[in-house]
This record gives sequence, structure tokens and C-alpha cells, in this order.
Amino acid sequence: MMAVAATASLKPTSSCLLCLRPRTKLPAGYRPVLCAIERQALFNRIAPVYDNLNDLLSLGQHRVWKRMAVSWSGAKEGDCVLDLCCGSGDLAFLLSQKVTGLDFSKEQLFIAASRQGLLWKPFYKNIVWIEGDALDLPFPDCHFDAITVGYGLRNLVDRNKAMKGMLRVLKPGHFILSLSQTHNAHTRISLLLFFPGARVSILDFNKSSQLFTSTVLEWMIDNVVIPVASSYGLAEEYTYLKSSIREFLTGRELETLALEAGFSDAKHYEIGGGLMGNLVAMR
Repeated sequence: MMAVAATASLKPTSSCLLCLRPRTKLPAGYRPVLCAIERQALFNRIAPVYDNLNDLLSLGQHRVWKRMAVSWSGAKEGDCVLDLCCGSGDLAFLLSQKVTGLDFSKEQLFIAASRQGLLWKPFYKNIVWIEGDALDLPFPDCHFDAITVGYGLRNLVDRNKAMKGMLRVLKPGHFILSLSQTHNAHTRISLLLFFPGARVSILDFNKSSQLFTSTVLEWMIDNVVIPVASSYGLAEEYTYLKSSIREFLTGRELETLALEAGFSDAKHYEIGGGLMGNLVAMR
């Protein structure tokens, strides 16, 4: 079901760093990424109404949760940040750093690029969009100061491989030593500082171990999400949501996944009344 393929970054325009433009001819040498074909097609189909549905179905709360995810990433001004499975770019636009947004859905990236052209904040010009495979990241080792993932890990066919890939491209922790020379020519360490490794912040639906919470979430999907999606002609596309959450990992299992991938520390936080969760893992 999964075919790992090459990725391609498109050249930025003169006005802003847009790697993809809606309904424009793609440049020579462009190669579409191959991955989980059915999931890729699904996200391409829902791209035109994805943002409107998120606002409607969460009553705007998804914006609060995404700000929390960005805060937990520890990203600061001047950092190089990867927004993985970036979709239409919500998390990327919340980051004020040099951001690379990567996604396997060309249509979602078209939306993100269009939004970038319409929004006015100066630092948005630092965002570059890449169509790529989250299981085969086209970046060098130890490249990013932080990674954010919004509602993406659940949809990947090999989560362990995805976590290991994120670990690879994150910068490790390091020590800074201050050395001084004594009068008898001995070297003395007068200052030792440790800077922890970079972090990944992963926001998604929470697979709760509490029966009440999981029942409420499934009821909302059946009685709110799917009926609303039906009004957009997307009932079939959103029906997958319940099964994808059932097949996802609990908070404790996500912590174990991160630690087994090689992260030094991992903590999962339940938010939104337990309906959402955010994994924070440190290299």
C-alpha cells in the first residue's frame, strides 16, 4: 500500500516563497510524490472545504489547540522549523520562523500557497511549501530546531518510521563549556551549560482510555461531523475518521512510540476535554 518516492521542491516566486500555485503549469522536472494513494486522494478531495469544516466542526477551537501545539514545540524567533503534514498551512502560519511546510496532498498545498499570497504578515515570506513523503524526509540530519505535526501522524501508514525520520532531522542537545587557564597551566572548566535537544509537537485526536470520552467522540463523529460533511458532499470522505481514531494510539502508547524511536523524553497531554491530545517529544 505504501510506496516511498522521491520528492520535489518547486522554485519560489519573486513575490513570496510559494512552491505551488493554484492551477498553474508545474515546472519541468516536477515529480509527484507516491505514498498511501487512497489517503492522498482523500485529502486532495476535501482540500477546498477543509478549513471551513474545521472551523465549523470545532466551533473555532482547533485554532486554540494549534496555538498550544506551536507553543509546546519550543520554536523561537530565528529557528528553522518543519511543519510536517502541513495541510493548508495553519500551523506554519502561526510560526514566525523560517518554516518548511511538507505535505503529500498537492491540493492542500495549493490552498496553503494561496493563503500565503493573501496574508500580509512580513514573515510569511519565510515559508516554503514542499510536496513530499513524511516517511522519506528530503532533509539532512540535524537540520531543524523544531517540528510540528497537526492531525497527520494518525494518517501515516508507518508511524514508527515517521518518528525515526523526525528524530533524524531534529537538532540534538549540546553542551557549552567555558575553559580557563590557571596560573600553573592547568585547564579549569568554569562554566558548563546544557542545551536540550529540539522538540516535536504532535497534535491529533485523542484515543482516550476513558469509555465516556471515547463514546462522546464517536457520537460527535456520527451525529455532527458526518452529517455536516454530507452537506458538502463529503460524507464518505469523513466516515474514515472514526476508524482512523480507533486504529490510532493512546497517549501512553504514543509516549512509548517516541521513546522507542530514540527520543530522550516524551509526554502526552490531553486537551479539549480529552477529545484532543498533544504529544511533545524531545530529541
